[in-house]
Amino acid sequence: MTVVDRKENVMMHELGTRALARVRSAWGSTWEEDRGDVPGWVLITLMTAGLVVVIWALAGPALAELFQQAIDRVSGI
Repeated sequence: MTVVDRKENVMMHELGTRALARVRSAWGSTWEEDRGDVPGWVLITLMTAGLVVVIWALAGPALAELFQQAIDRVSGI
């Protein structure tokens, strides 16, 4: 790493630190206090995974057949 590269890295770090400080000051105390609705996100994630499993179970065989037909047409069998 050259001296120029090091200077650029230091400058980029300083700019990032300043930008983060501006965001924190704009958000005020809510930056540290607001952690979000973790149980809500867990529920949404589990429900989404459940929907994927149900849809895959229902549509899986049809999608596999559709894929096989497409491969057969392309390969000319």
